[in-house]
Amino acid sequence: MQELLTLTQTEFTLLAVICFCAGLVRGFTGFALSAIVMASAALILSPLALIPICWWLELVASAMMVRGGWKDADKGAAVTLWLGSAIAVPIGLYFTQNVSAELSQTVSLCLILVLAVTQLANMRLAFLNTRAGLVSAGIGAGIATGLASVGGMVVALYVLSSDRNPRQMRAALVMFLFLGTITTFATLLLFGVLDKIAMLRAAALTIPTSLGVFAGKRLFTPNFEPYYRPICLSLLVGLSMVGLIRLAT
Repeated sequence: MQELLTLTQTEFTLLAVICFCAGLVRGFTGFALSAIVMASAALILSPLALIPICWWLELVASAMMVRGGWKDADKGAAVTLWLGSAIAVPIGLYFTQNVSAELSQTVSLCLILVLAVTQLANMRLAFLNTRAGLVSAGIGAGIATGLASVGGMVVALYVLSSDRNPRQMRAALVMFLFLGTITTFATLLLFGVLDKIAMLRAAALTIPTSLGVFAGKRLFTPNFEPYYRPICLSLLVGLSMVGLIRLAT
């Protein structure tokens, strides 16, 4: 199997462990699977090789979680965020063509880091709880996706700033990411990165990812719901700092 995947046994084992951990976080928080895989597995595979794998794993995770997400989520808000993001991606791509990739990623990650720390300090941004704030969050997510592929983190920040209960917050993220897999699929087809090796690797990593998602879902219980928001915000801070450290080295 390693020959088919063009991976050594050690590389595949490390990827399986990473995907299980990423699935565990995704199952509990409703997001961050791709961010964790991209941050942790970049020393094994290139970011370009990881993109189609992450898409497939996000699709699998979304399929496992979408039932609860559909029931609990604010569907209108999730669709608005998704449409705003899809429409605004070209804006981010335009800016990416005119500034360096490192600069665009640094700006995006610094913004997410500052906003996440602000929310951890219980400083609420009232604007985000308005209709204009919802639309702005969707557009901002699209721009961030085009700039640095961190649109999901922007949406997570918006959702976590709301006064909804943890179950509704998590469901909104699940719905947004499920809808986002549709847009991403079209993009991956357009750029021809869904090749045979990528899909074989993704299929092989589906099992550890699914086990992680299942375990994460089991952890999302009423006892842990009060800790949902601080855990998610701390996760965003950690991912942002890891990204900035990688850019600096």
